[in-house]
Amino acid sequence: MEISIPNKHKDFFQNVYDVVRLIPEGRVTSYGAIAKYLSAPRSSRMVGWAMNSAHGIPDVPAHRVVNRNGMLTGKMHFSSPTEMEDRLKMEGIDTEKDKIVDFKNHYWDPSEELSI
Repeated sequence: MEISIPNKHKDFFQNVYDVVRLIPEGRVTSYGAIAKYLSAPRSSRMVGWAMNSAHGIPDVPAHRVVNRNGMLTGKMHFSSPTEMEDRLKMEGIDTEKDKIVDFKNHYWDPSEELSI
């Protein structure tokens, strides 16, 4: 799968959403991995802010973005406390105590998976 080089004139949040839309079903990535892919490795928190604002955008699978340890740190921004976990389970990803089980096998790194 390929993505074009992020347009520097586009809003950073939009660039984040463009990457998140490419995360395959049944896979997850981290805020930091997205920031690194967008050539802004120190902007993990900004990616988090973008994701906090993404829950009303139907085609952005925000449930597929977690912290670097596989924790469901964004779950409080969904409409219910279990929605993030429920969506992940529907895609075959199990969680335990708000953490993805077997995180390494579900991890998707845009810097490795997408051609720039």
